This record gives sequence, structure tokens and C-alpha cells, in this order.
Amino acid sequence: MLNVRRLLLLTEATERGSLTAAAEALGMTTSAASQQISLLEQEAGQPLIERLPRGVRPTPAGAALAERGQAIRRELRAAQADLDSFTALDQGTLRLGSFPTASASLLPLALTRFRRRHAGIRIEVRAGVLAQLREMLHTGEVEQGLLWDYEWNRLDDPALALTHLLDDPTVLVVPADSPLRTRPSVRLGDLADQEWIIRADNHPVADVLRRSCRQAGFEPRIAYSSHDYQEAQAMVAAGLGIALAPRLALTSRRSDVRLLPFASGVQAPTRRILLARAAARPATPPAQAMARVLRTVAQRFTVSDLQRAQLGAVRRG
Repeated sequence: MLNVRRLLLLTEATERGSLTAAAEALGMTTSAASQQISLLEQEAGQPLIERLPRGVRPTPAGAALAERGQAIRRELRAAQADLDSFTALDQGTLRLGSFPTASASLLPLALTRFRRRHAGIRIEVRAGVLAQLREMLHTGEVEQGLLWDYEWNRLDDPALALTHLLDDPTVLVVPADSPLRTRPSVRLGDLADQEWIIRADNHPVADVLRRSCRQAGFEPRIAYSSHDYQEAQAMVAAGLGIALAPRLALTSRRSDVRLLPFASGVQAPTRRILLARAAARPATPPAQAMARVLRTVAQRFTVSDLQRAQLGAVRRG
């Protein structure tokens, strides 16, 4: 197998008619270039250039190789241009994984900003529950994934590199005319006599409700099991019960419900929203750019923003 770098040196020398000029073009000394040409001739098994009093000229074999070298050089330059395009975020594909709450709140804003800046990048989003998203990351089906965890089920996976984007606190959802809405904050222990709307199918938020109520000293009385947060809000608005929900799940809040903060001393569960990638795979330029956008967008979903919205809702009520 011929050495490509030596072949490119031969091509330069043939085109320029000078080994010295070829060496300068490739950032080599003339003696190093001469040595490389000699090694290439050994690989080829025959002379490739004739050394003249002033410059060099190729032998027939050298001219044939130089012509091949021109084609190889064009392909290498095209390959470098392709890599530069990926680095410059002019082309490529980014595969993301997400879960429903993030896909309805954090992700749309991030996608809009990313596409505005990097229109040449194609984005594919795969949705799934936590276990599915982790498997997608491990297998490489997605390059990045939005994940979540609570204090009692922390993600402890050395195969994943995690970036903490934000904390997503649990809030209380009550009807717009509920007497609870006049309180600046509530305690779970004061809600033992309430009926509750819970998420069905062993949803993580159902676990949050039961854990929180048991910690407050009572078992929640379940009035309805919902399959999504809009359904849960509708049942709350109808007066069937109250509910717990993560803040991000309520970015599309109904006008006939109110969100109430818990008292500062209440240990209301807070989940972490995380951006993950496979630790063994370096992040591509598109993934790095998306991570920057997500970190910026996450700052908009802060607790202070929620508190302002809640206070405004209380005043409007």
C-alpha cells in the first residue's frame, strides 16, 4: 500500500517542478521531502522523479501516480470540507430522546432556538419513558436524552454523562374557587381530608403523591385516576379532587385551576431534569450546540418564574 502523504508530496513536486517548492507547500524541509520521495520510490519499486540541475520532472510512472494523487487530494479536500460543515453546524443530524413533560415545555423552545441558529441540522426526537430513554442512549439510537430523577431514585449510571438542567418542584393543583387558593402556601398535613386526582398506570407522580402524603401522616383518598395532566386538570376543575404535579407538566394550565406553592418547611418532592449522553462517546458539534441551548432555555423555567405566576393567579382569583 502506497503512503498517501508521500503520494501527495510527489503530486506537488510534479506540479511545481521543484522538490523545494513542494516541501515548502507542505511544511517540510527539502531534505525531509527528498527522503520521503526515496521511500515512495522504494514502495513503488521504480524511480518516480528525475532530479535535474534546476528542479525535478516525473518519470512516466511518477506522472501516472501524480495524476492519481490529484484525484486523491481532491477527495481529501472534499472530506475536510464535509468535516468543516459539520463543525460549523451547516449539516448533520442530531437524534434526541425526551419524555412527555419535557417535550411539552422545555424542548419546543430549545428546538425553535436551535433551528433558528443552525437550520442545516436535521433533528430527530424519540419519545419514551425513563427506562426506554436510557436504553436508547446506551445503544446509540439517540445521542442525547432528557431524563429525570427524584431523590429516592437517583440515576446512578456510570455509562451516562449527566448535566443538571434545572429542578422541577411539585405543586398543588386546586379548583379556581377552592378556599385553599387564598392561602399564600399550604402544608400537606392540612390536606388529609381532601380527595385526590392521581396519575394512573403506576405513573411516577402517583408514587410522589403517596410518598408525600405518607410522610405527612396520612394515606390519600383517591377519587380519580387520570392518564395525562390535561385530564387531571379537568377533573380538578370539576371539583372532583385536588392533585400534585411537577411544575413543567403545567405550562399549559387551564384557567379554571390554580397552582399553589407548598410552605417552605414542607419537603415537597423536587425532580431533577437532566441532559444525558453516553459517556464513552464524545459529543458531536450539534450535540454540544444543543446542550448550550438547553442550558439557556432551562433558566427560563425557574422557581421564581413559577412563584410569580402563582401569585398572579391568586390575585386574579
